[in-house]
Amino acid sequence: MQQILALTRCAVITRHWFEIDLDDASMEHGARIELRELVPQPHRGSESAAQVVTADRPLWRADLFDRLSDRPGSYGVAHFHPGFSGSEPSSRAWDPALTASPWEWLHDQVASAGSASGHGAWPLAPEDADELSGLADTVVAMARQYAPEGCGSAAECFRLTRDVRESVQLMMDYLRRPDLLDEDWTAPWRQAA
Repeated sequence: MQQILALTRCAVITRHWFEIDLDDASMEHGARIELRELVPQPHRGSESAAQVVTADRPLWRADLFDRLSDRPGSYGVAHFHPGFSGSEPSSRAWDPALTASPWEWLHDQVASAGSASGHGAWPLAPEDADELSGLADTVVAMARQYAPEGCGSAAECFRLTRDVRESVQLMMDYLRRPDLLDEDWTAPWRQAA
């Protein structure tokens, strides 16, 4: 399940995410928040026809994650990606304020249109930046629904991420130490193959 808040030229997508570290098979999950560009599409059909909406080019991402082995709600692996090269995220960026108070940190990022991170403002049209800044409470409320402490089982985590099971299966295929993988927790994604 995903929630999308679309403005004129950008959209915020919130969802639950599950990830496996390729080096040590540790598992992370929690709220993923992505800022995407809404790519203009050619008009189709009559003046009343439904139009294509494409939230394609990623601009920024925050992952408010816990490790499954940590106390729920500790946000020990919460991080963000200040930019993208095509569809690939930049390296993880860490901020002690993000771990200490993830929802306040997210609010500050949205309210400042990205400039609070010290990595520069998001590349948004001025009208969208102004409108998005006023929607910081809404974005935080959307994202909080996918907080890691709200997901306490493999079945629940799978239910929330079943649409990206191919990504999880790729993570399992690319593990450098597959012998470390928690077979019980990952069973729903393996069985869905």
